[in-house]
Parts: sequence; C-alpha cells; structure tokens
Amino acid sequence: SLEFFIYFPVVVLVYFFIPKRWKCLWLLAASYYFYMSWNIGHTFLIAFSTFVTWVSGLLLGRCHRTGKRRYRKWIVAASVSLNLGILFYFKYFDFLLANLNMVITRLGVPMLEKPFEIVLPVGISFYTFQALGYTVDVYRGEVEPEKNLFRYALFVSFFPQLVAGPIERSKNLLWQIRRIPTMSFRRLWNYERIASGLILMLWGYFQKLVLADRLCILVDTVYQDWQQYGTAVLVLATAAFSMQIYCDFASYSTIAMGAAKVMGFTLMENFRAPYFSRSIQEFWRRWHISLSLWFRDYLYIPLGGSRRGVLRGQWNRMAIFLASGLWHGASWHYVAWGAIHGVYQAVGAQTEGIRRRLRKKAGVDTETFSFRFGQVMVTYILTLFALVFFRSVSMAGAFGYLKRVFTKPDPWVFTDGTLYQLGLTQVDVRVLLVALVTLFFVSLIREYRGETLDVFLARQGLWFRWLVILYLFGALFFFFFYGPEYDTSQFIYFQF
Repeated sequence: SLEFFIYFPVVVLVYFFIPKRWKCLWLLAASYYFYMSWNIGHTFLIAFSTFVTWVSGLLLGRCHRTGKRRYRKWIVAASVSLNLGILFYFKYFDFLLANLNMVITRLGVPMLEKPFEIVLPVGISFYTFQALGYTVDVYRGEVEPEKNLFRYALFVSFFPQLVAGPIERSKNLLWQIRRIPTMSFRRLWNYERIASGLILMLWGYFQKLVLADRLCILVDTVYQDWQQYGTAVLVLATAAFSMQIYCDFASYSTIAMGAAKVMGFTLMENFRAPYFSRSIQEFWRRWHISLSLWFRDYLYIPLGGSRRGVLRGQWNRMAIFLASGLWHGASWHYVAWGAIHGVYQAVGAQTEGIRRRLRKKAGVDTETFSFRFGQVMVTYILTLFALVFFRSVSMAGAFGYLKRVFTKPDPWVFTDGTLYQLGLTQVDVRVLLVALVTLFFVSLIREYRGETLDVFLARQGLWFRWLVILYLFGALFFFFFYGPEYDTSQFIYFQF
C-alpha cells in the first residue's frame, strides 16, 4: 500500500537518528500504530495478552528465585487459559455455536442466537502463540523474565512480523530487542545489511504482486464454479493454488525478514523451498517453519512426543495436525486438511522400515536424480490432494471437487483455448510463466546453495546484481500499471 511506503521509511529513519534510550519506545509506538490501522479496538486485545504474559513471566521468575516451584504450573495454566480463552472466543465461538445448533435442531430444540457479531482480530493467532511461547520459555528456565514492560510489549507487537509471522521465539527476538540501547547510528547504518534487507523486501513484493495475486484470479475463477470444469482444469487450479498460497504466505514472511533486517533485526526463516521436499515429514520441516517448531516444542514434546511408545507417538502426532488444522481456521474442512497430513505422517512413519527393506532388496539407488525426483513428485501430489480441503469452503465442496477430478476427464482444454477463459489473458499467462520460472530458479538457489536471494546476489558481480534488481522492479512496475482489474488482494494468512 502507498501508506506503508510512507510509513516504513519514516519509521526507519527516525529509529536510526533518535537517541538510544528512545529507540525501543519509538518502535513500540510505530508497531501499535501499525496494528491500529486495521482496528483500534482490537489493540486492547494485544495489550491485554501482552500484560498477562509479562506478569506471568515476572511471577515465574519470582518462583524460581524463592524456590516456590509448586506455584509455577498454576501461573502457566492461568496465562494459557486467559490467552487461549480470548483466542477461542474470537476465532471459534461462531464455529462452536453453529455445530451446537446443528445438533440441537435435530433434537427439536430451538436454535441459539448469537448475542452479537464477532469480528476476528487480524493476527490474533500469531501474537497469541508468540506470547504463550515466552511464558513457557520462562517456565522452563530457557530465558530470563523481561522486567521492562515496554521491551516485552515490543517483542509481542514488533510490526514487521506482527500480523502474519513468522512466530518468533523469545530466545531470538527478545534478545535482539534488549540490545537496542547499544545500537548507535554507526552500527545501524550498514550499507550491506540495509541493501540485503531491501532486496528481500523486493523479492517478497514480487512473489505477492506478480505471482500470488495473478494466480489468485485463476484459482478463484475455478473454485467458485468448479462444477463447470473437468479433471485437467481442476487439477491445474489446485496446482495454481499450491503456488499461490506459497507465494502469498512466503512473500509476507520475506518482506518481514527484509524490513526487520533493514533495522538491524534477524527474524527466523519461515519457508525453505518446501516443494522440493522428498517426504511429507520433510515438507513440514520446510513449510511454515515457525508454526511447526512451535507445535513441536510447546505441544508435541509436552504430550510425550514419541517417548511413550509407537501408538502414543502416533496419537500425539495426529493431535498436532488436528490442532494445526484448527489453528488455520474454524471449519471442518481445515480440520480435515490437518487430519490428512496427520495420516500422511503416521503412514510414513509406520511404513518407513518396510520401504527401506524393499528398496534394499530391489537394489534401488536412492541418490539418483530419477528416484529423488519421483519422491518430490509423490510428496507434491499428496500436498495437492490435501489442499483441495484447505481451499474449498466446505467438506461437501471438497468431496464434490475431488469426485469431479476423477470422473470428468477433459484433456482437450489444453488445445481448445479453455485455459484463456479462466480469468487470465494470453499476456497474463506468459507473464505468469516467466515469473514461475524466476521462482523456480530462486528456489533452486535456496535448495542447492543454501542461500536466500539477498545472500546469493551479494556474492555476484555488480552488473548481475543490478540486472536482477531491475528485472524485479520492472516486473512490479508492469504489474502496477497493467490495468485496473488487477487490484491487490489481502494476504491469505491475515484471516488466520
């Protein structure tokens, strides 16, 4: 937005030049202003969550010092209950009421009415999990309680990653915030770091505006009227959605990483070329990494992980993915998406030994390109199947969509011009293909060189670096001035 392109340079320049003692307060004020731009009233929710978890941390620290360890679990329980209670009310109350009404109407009982309309606060799932992670870290003794309320409030509300992640850890971000008073202008004004952050932001905007928002047109066209299409178009739309949701979500995380880097902060990487994964287990080590690690450290391990036997381990794994489905949205089709991935994980873990023995007996070389490529394709197809449930608006819609995929073959659409009737013109399709090739090469760099785009470009010649930068700028310029029908869409994960 134009507003952000004014807001961000102002915030950065003031942060660089003001005295050290005011830097933290300036970023806190800027972060709250950023959040208020959506809904001023919802600011009280993030403030309440911040205060509760901050006080919880202080009380836990006091218990550690005084030896009153028996009270620690009660403090954590109170903090978790209050925060999850707010999250449940705003995100899941309508879902619970709708399902309750579905049951009681079958029993002949009048439906329950909603007392008033509930509006989901943007980013509530992200900052709630981040604040609860701090409480658990203090409980475990992994971080010291933060005594300064303003520093802790900045940790919860830091604007680059506030509304759509990554979900940061107190061991990483809070430590950096504590260093703010030591950051002089000379240390902050680092050309290489600032340039690197701006390149990351530029790449994030390319992913969002050139790729995700164009793919959105095709995906919405098909999914809104899927009964009119056959196998090829439906599969194409789901494949396009897999790219859309990746580019949309990864773009926000990339912009957040870049914006934070400009100001001297390092955020965790949230995506690592996930569609190059060779198994579903590996996919979840590369996709939405901050959420996967959060569930592992704060839910899976406390439940016992795999330490209490195979059956209990599989149940714990399924619980994680059901919780992940619910985290993404208060609807049964999100729960089904999580359950499918839970089944993938369970089947993969249970059959791993059998598959290994079969490969050994058959003399299969698992390091050949053909075998690795086959694993990548099988993993990608499995994620596509699950994504049908994620993108559909209901369980019935997902099952109907899949039924049509397997019963309405239409290979002729690739030659009869149907592909140009899905909301995109021939020019759009060409632009999209070039952008997808660009994404593929950047993903290859991340996969085989282990470098993000900014790091890779920093090691290249000046002419090549500027060629890539001008190409990305040119693509964005082309998008912005291409036509009024291409209005930018909101980030998908804002709704979660």
